[in-house]
Amino acid sequence: MLSCVAMTPGQALLGWYDAHRRDLPWRGTRDPYRILVSEVMLQQTRVETVLPYYDRFLVRFPTVESLAQAPVEDVLLHWSGLGYYRRARQLHQAARRVAAAGGEFPLTVEGLEELPGVGAYTAAAVASIAFGVEVPVLDGNAERVLARLLAWPGDPRSGPGRAKLLAAARQLLDPARPGDSNQAIMELGATVCLPAAPRCAQCPLAPGCRGYATGAPARFPARRRRRPSERLQQVAVLLERDGRVLLFRRPDSSPLLAGLWEPPWTAAASDAAAVEAALARDFGLRLRLGERVGEFRHAITYRNLRVEVRRAELEDGGEVGEGVEAIWAGAEDLGRLALSSWVAKMLACARPGGAHP
Repeated sequence: MLSCVAMTPGQALLGWYDAHRRDLPWRGTRDPYRILVSEVMLQQTRVETVLPYYDRFLVRFPTVESLAQAPVEDVLLHWSGLGYYRRARQLHQAARRVAAAGGEFPLTVEGLEELPGVGAYTAAAVASIAFGVEVPVLDGNAERVLARLLAWPGDPRSGPGRAKLLAAARQLLDPARPGDSNQAIMELGATVCLPAAPRCAQCPLAPGCRGYATGAPARFPARRRRRPSERLQQVAVLLERDGRVLLFRRPDSSPLLAGLWEPPWTAAASDAAAVEAALARDFGLRLRLGERVGEFRHAITYRNLRVEVRRAELEDGGEVGEGVEAIWAGAEDLGRLALSSWVAKMLACARPGGAHP
């Protein structure tokens, strides 16, 4: 007599993952360095955005030692355009820490969490995927899947919520394939258990999903309040000499875009004299504003910028003040400097028909 044994939810999830997972370049490897690079890049960034950066980054820095030995300016250059540059700096610091330890990554979650920029989620992801540690992960996608599975109405990032969801995630882990189990939960959240319109008919966990049983799974988890966006106006100044443009490097202590090169800029002021005074104070520049050449929009985290671009000329012999790091950048420099991504927008404004609405 034949007997049928029903699959557990964890087995159903792995079966679905084996059949439907996306072919992504960081899957199929257990190299902790490549996994760490992918996890850091994917923080607050869509997979589609990360793909070309990941490939280019690993061509330039194929090993943790090569990343550790590179100057941070080179790291920022290959990160330029991906945003959240603090991640690149911390990844570089982590690589140096690992290289100093002989190139061997910590094998435990606790050891990985001691690396710069590696938090609980990233440590669990690297440990489970690279080293087979049986530890669950909680990223935004996993939180959503698990909150709906339990019909948890509270904040998934609160103490009780996090403990409850981690316990549920742990029950789904396959001891023989903890990394794949974790990736399966995240993949399910990214492709099926979507925020606004979950595709429950395609979900391997639907039979036991309490959120699905309510008929309104999208109510879970509770929505977090988003920080309200800020609309800011700025003036960026285009200073040119012999086909080169003047750029300044942001200090390493800057809370945003640290170490990146950008044109002089200031908050929009009521008149040209106020703009000139602000640039003299912040950049050591004595200049005379010229014509307006256009404007563009740019977003940095929750800040929405509207930037007016003005030409200008230096006064007093055209010297830049002391105490600032500046360069007259030509085309060859623009290809090797770590630039703020809005530099290209500013330069486009200076071309005929290049203004951004």
